[in-house]
Amino acid sequence: MSEKAAPRPSAFLGCNLRMQLERLRTEMTCDACLAPLEDFRVHQCYRRSAENLLQYLCLRRHDLREMQAQLAEIGLSSLGRAEAATLAAVTSVIDVLQRLEDPNSPAPKALGLDLNEGGRLLAAHADALFGAPPTARPVRIMVTLPSEAAHDRELIDALITEGMDCARINCAHDEPESWRAMIEHVRAAEKTLGRKCTVALDLAGPKLRTGPIAKAPGVMKVRPKRDCYGHVIRPACVRITWTNAASDESDTDACFLVESDKALAVHAGDTLRLRDARGSRRKMKVVACDQDGCLAELSKTTYFTNGMQIRQRRAGKTLARMRVTGLPPREQHLTLRVGDLLTLIADDQPIDLPSIGNGPAARIGCTLPHVLAAVAAGDAVWFDDGKIGARVEQASADALTLRITQVAHASGLAKLASDKGINFPDSNLPMRAPTKDDVETLTFAAKHADIVQMSFANSAEDVIELFDHLDRLNARHLGVVLKIETRAGFENLPSMLLAGMRSPRFGVMIARGDLAVESGFERLAEIQEEILCLCEAAHVPVIWATQVLENLAKKGAPARSEITDAAMSVRAECVMLNKGPYILKAVTTLNDVLHRMREHRTKKRDLLRSLQVARRLDGARSA
Repeated sequence: MSEKAAPRPSAFLGCNLRMQLERLRTEMTCDACLAPLEDFRVHQCYRRSAENLLQYLCLRRHDLREMQAQLAEIGLSSLGRAEAATLAAVTSVIDVLQRLEDPNSPAPKALGLDLNEGGRLLAAHADALFGAPPTARPVRIMVTLPSEAAHDRELIDALITEGMDCARINCAHDEPESWRAMIEHVRAAEKTLGRKCTVALDLAGPKLRTGPIAKAPGVMKVRPKRDCYGHVIRPACVRITWTNAASDESDTDACFLVESDKALAVHAGDTLRLRDARGSRRKMKVVACDQDGCLAELSKTTYFTNGMQIRQRRAGKTLARMRVTGLPPREQHLTLRVGDLLTLIADDQPIDLPSIGNGPAARIGCTLPHVLAAVAAGDAVWFDDGKIGARVEQASADALTLRITQVAHASGLAKLASDKGINFPDSNLPMRAPTKDDVETLTFAAKHADIVQMSFANSAEDVIELFDHLDRLNARHLGVVLKIETRAGFENLPSMLLAGMRSPRFGVMIARGDLAVESGFERLAEIQEEILCLCEAAHVPVIWATQVLENLAKKGAPARSEITDAAMSVRAECVMLNKGPYILKAVTTLNDVLHRMREHRTKKRDLLRSLQVARRLDGARSA
């Protein structure tokens, strides 16, 4: 009697894997998994998406890495692309494992979405939010409009022609009249070009920024043109006026207003003498005059300030005295280095800088003074998008004493000006969105925009409050985008997604600027990946934002890493570009990159198109 053949090791492995997956599927289909849906008013078009999100979260509560390796070992799907139809992906693998054990086993009962339906739902939701994409690329391009777009219709036409699908207006800047003009230009361009372009208004939100710094007296530096040896080859031409009449300043190096206690009668050939801001003696020769002022030539570098006295001299006599006026005040900043102390005060009034350096007296206010009470000693603080780092040494509701720990400059010095962002990644700040200003902006958006983008959305309660305002304004037609830019926003993303699903037009922006500062630059890629996965499971379209092709938009040439980042953005449904003098070039380049990458990747899946290099090798062999 022959002995039975021993079961193959893969059979034991397959049986064990099937039982593990069946336990997971049971957990994913139980009532407790879908119970959170009872707390949210999910729109019908998002019902199955919400269920899929909860099933995906149920799956991802477990560490599946060992199981993935074992599934790959026997040539099966490792569930690495299960986001869009999670239950169907798990059931499909169970079915294959069952058939390996018993080829005659019946096919499992279909549960939830089929394997392709999740992708179709995501595409439909993206179309609902942004409109249909260009036929040549599934990823839309969003562009932040610069202020000049309010009076430059040709810029809007060019942006849409080059590939802009969505125009973003940052409501933290400019005024409603400018926003209205931008939108009118977009609408006119749509009709002229025959292309749809949605308009998104970005709510300012509760942005925490440094307070104002008192401005310094105005100073104007005027210098002649010199050669490489320092010799003067052309004196500076200065226009001096004593009336407010408009004048042509195109051929002058400087222009300023003066006042005098008597009528001025300056003639060509007169000498104007003064001591500049450094106490240096200077003189200018008048070369031309008219009733409103004169032109004078200056052969030495001079610093002009308000109140500086200028004496009019002719034939050795002083004929008149005039004083410089009207020079605009200068912006000031704190200069900080590692180890310095900085006091952040609960006051938003302009502060005066120390007269000599900054030193231990350095202090600055903040735009939301009440948040300081929520900060504790030891908490981290970041300024200006992470350029300056600090740690809280002493904390009170009135002031925080900070020790500078990091500056992002090779010189070891950093400049901190007013209106720069402040982040407290370790602190639970009492900041709520939308703000009072945001609610006023919503009234404008209800009449003019297609989408509103909610800045600093941190909780499901914030999202529900936004929808309550939209209901009050009868503005539920607006699409809603949640900007994820804080640690709290990321940690609460699942509940915020469910809260946002009450709208059929809903999306998420990965706002990587503040998000990197809040979570740590080292974690940004990991967090970005998790947001993409969660949103794909929820079939919610994603906007890939912040510093995409920034060097190209601002300087005209991209960094190498920027092109790679732009290429990876094909995983999102929309990519956002910020404004810059070369924004048209940036749009053209991004359009080209997205066209190319659509043949190589869709979401997390690599597409294996034929490779040119492989065909070349075949050709070389045949030759």
